[in-house]
Amino acid sequence: MNFLAILKLTIPVMMGYIPLGMAFGLLLSKLLIPWYYAFFMSAFIFAGSGQFLVLTLFASQATILEIGIATFLLNLRHTFYGLSMISTFKHFSWKKHYLIFGLTDETFALLKTTEVPEGNRERAYLLITFLNQCYWIVGSVMGAMLGNILPFNYEGIEFSLTALFVVLSIELYKKNRLHKPFFVALIIGLFGMVLFPPQKMLILSLCAAAFVLIVFKRSMENGK
Repeated sequence: MNFLAILKLTIPVMMGYIPLGMAFGLLLSKLLIPWYYAFFMSAFIFAGSGQFLVLTLFASQATILEIGIATFLLNLRHTFYGLSMISTFKHFSWKKHYLIFGLTDETFALLKTTEVPEGNRERAYLLITFLNQCYWIVGSVMGAMLGNILPFNYEGIEFSLTALFVVLSIELYKKNRLHKPFFVALIIGLFGMVLFPPQKMLILSLCAAAFVLIVFKRSMENGK
C-alpha cells in the first residue's frame, strides 16, 4: 500500500479533524490563550475531547489534579481500544509506542477497517496515525490563529467529530462479521442515556459494555 492510497483512506478523518481542530483553536483564542498552545497541546496530548475538556477546566480555574482525573476518566475508553490492538502491535518495532499514543477513536476505526498485508502493516499504520495527527494539528493551529484575527461564530462545529465517528462505525460494522457487539453497545448506550447521570453516562456505559462483552465474548463469537 503506497502513500497515496493511505492518504486517500484518511481523507474522511481529515474532513472531520480540520474543522473540529479549528473549533478547538477558536475556543482557545476566545480564552485568550496564545496560539502556540494549540500546537503543543495537539502534538503532545492529541485527544480531541480531552483537549476541549482541558480548556473548559482552565476557564473554571480547576487544579492540575482535577484536570488529570477528569482527563483520565474521559479517555479511559482508549484502554479498550488498546486491548484489542495488543496482538497487532506486539511484533512492531519502536514505532508501536507512537501508535499507542496516537490511537484515537477515528484512527482505531481506520486501523480496524483497513485491510493491509502483514508485511506492510507497520508502515501503513504509522502513516495513518501520523497523517491523522497532522490534520488535527493543522486545524487547531489554523483556528487559534484565525480566532485572533477574524470574528467567527463556530456554534455547532464540534458535532463534526460525532458525525465522523458515526460514519467510521458504520464502515466497521459492514466489514466485521460479528454484529452482536455493535447492538450490545448501542442498547447499553441508549439505556445509559436514560439511567445514568449525564456527567457519568459515558464512563458507566463503557464499563457496562466492556463487562457484557467480556463475559459473553465466547457465545458472541460462536454466534449463540
